[in-house]
Amino acid sequence: MKKFLKEFKDFALRGNVMDLAIGVIIGAAFQAIINSLVNDVLSPLIGLVAKTDLSYLTLKINGVDVKYGSFLTAVINFVIMVFVIFLLVKGINALSNLGGHRKEETPEEPATKKCPYCLSEIDIAATRCPHCTSELEETNEESN
Repeated sequence: MKKFLKEFKDFALRGNVMDLAIGVIIGAAFQAIINSLVNDVLSPLIGLVAKTDLSYLTLKINGVDVKYGSFLTAVINFVIMVFVIFLLVKGINALSNLGGHRKEETPEEPATKKCPYCLSEIDIAATRCPHCTSELEETNEESN
């Protein structure tokens, strides 16, 4: 039982689990802000066009109320949240690139090669090994 509790403690206190928990908490708080924006600001403005608040739009089918206004509000919440997250990620990426554009590093061409006879490391342009004096064949650079 102690081993199980120790494994659980190690799992729960691992860095990525804690980061995930913090993300969920911040996400819930952020969702409350978006819900307020949609319910308190956008829905009434959209409701001006429809002459009613979206959350109260219903459709009666055989005595059952289908609250499609609430569904529309949830869709608007989702779209706004995705848009705001997109803007946040875009802003964070812009901040990370503020220091200047990083040049893509190209791999350097090898400066040396191995002699096939004595396996000594020699200059890439050598035609004769300085260690064993063997004459080297011309090799295709891309195959190395």
